[in-house]
Amino acid sequence: MKDNYDLVVIGGGPGGYEAAIRAGQLGMSVACIEKRVYKGEPALGGTCLNVGCIPSKALLDSSHRYEATKHDLEEHGITTGDVEIDVAKMIERKEGIVKQLTGGVAMLLKGNGVDWLQGWGTLVDGKGDEKKVKFTALEDESETVITAKNVILAAGSVPIDIPVAPVNNEEGIIVDSTGALDFTETPKRLGVIGAGVIGLELGSVWRRLGAEVVVYEALPEFLAAADKDISKEAGKLLKKQGLDIRVDTKVTNAEVKDAQVVVTSEKGGESSEETFDKLIVCVGRRAYSEKLLGEDSGITLTDRGLVEVDDQCKTNLDGVYAIGDLVRGPMLAHKAMEEGMMAVERIHGEKAQVNYDTIINVIYTHPEIAWVGLTEQAAKEQGYEVKTGSFNLAANGRALAQSEGQGSIKVVADAKTDRLLGMHAICAGAGDIVHQGMIAMEFVSSIEDLQLMTFAHPTISEAVHEAALSADGRAIHAIQRKKRK
Repeated sequence: MKDNYDLVVIGGGPGGYEAAIRAGQLGMSVACIEKRVYKGEPALGGTCLNVGCIPSKALLDSSHRYEATKHDLEEHGITTGDVEIDVAKMIERKEGIVKQLTGGVAMLLKGNGVDWLQGWGTLVDGKGDEKKVKFTALEDESETVITAKNVILAAGSVPIDIPVAPVNNEEGIIVDSTGALDFTETPKRLGVIGAGVIGLELGSVWRRLGAEVVVYEALPEFLAAADKDISKEAGKLLKKQGLDIRVDTKVTNAEVKDAQVVVTSEKGGESSEETFDKLIVCVGRRAYSEKLLGEDSGITLTDRGLVEVDDQCKTNLDGVYAIGDLVRGPMLAHKAMEEGMMAVERIHGEKAQVNYDTIINVIYTHPEIAWVGLTEQAAKEQGYEVKTGSFNLAANGRALAQSEGQGSIKVVADAKTDRLLGMHAICAGAGDIVHQGMIAMEFVSSIEDLQLMTFAHPTISEAVHEAALSADGRAIHAIQRKKRK
């Protein structure tokens, strides 16, 4: 550790470590401060690599393979006999992936000349040319003040706690998203508070492994952020799979009794009680700012407690940036990554920017749910004259060949200019499919551009082509009532 750096990054999650690596590439002297301890060892990668994006996807994949083996292979002529799941081994695999990736990040920091400081980082004073950052070491709690020309705040977020359902991950009955990744066995009955991304993904994992799952959602609409056609279809498919999703239902109390949890909920003025083996609380996340800012740091916060930044993630102080879950916008790892890269390149004198209009959202259920750009409803609210096109995967040859003939792809466009405004999908690989929409939008493509492209056959991506053709009543593999041109 040195006394002075060109850049100090507080936070070693996806946004922070990518920023540190990019700064190292550009020849800056860099320190990355991270206080996380995972399974007894200091760990980089933030929530995403340790207890979020990556481990949840590992469990989603394992649970999907188990369910497919147990229920879906017979139609292919494959007989397996009895199929069992070893939950402990599944968890062990998940831990192995986490360790591999977090260890890889540590090597990348070292390889790019970045000092990884294991402990807490506090911006004491960000007003002068030389910013002061207090570093509190994990090992011995010793405190050192280091200076830096520039600072990036990247402390991330933590799950929101609700008083009616107090989380205790160590007890393991009422847990948050972190605790839900470490169940030692499949609960017979599982309650989930929150039908958002985390609730649906974790609920899906344990439903596939045999749990009876009830999902409580206080909002009156299911997946209100998604396009209504997609959210409606998603609701039907997930219900068919066995998820009991109860919208407009508020949990008013959750109490542990006899190693189970009794959940009291209210809908339409009527109260009811149900008992579960486990309860997952996932009602959202909040910016994590513990020990991040000193009293005289000079940083301006918003009314919501976020760090106030401009479009380039610059705070009110010269040379101090904030990224990721600490600032406005969606709490997504890939958004934080790009903001971190932008901030570093801005510090270096470049004119980098992030296009927030093309940030992709993905829910990794099966099938996946994903979208980019405007929904049909949002486009109309913004004053666009809208035209849409959609195509059902039931008519896609490749989807049927791999037993994935469910879901659809939808495009939203400006009827006057033909410009693509959004792409929405619920299908196998939807998270990858909508990248086609993102790229098209980045290059200000039209529906006609997509119509004139040649898509390989047979692929699921052909459904994108058909959806674009559908916007003008020209879909080949669907009967349309629209006027053909």
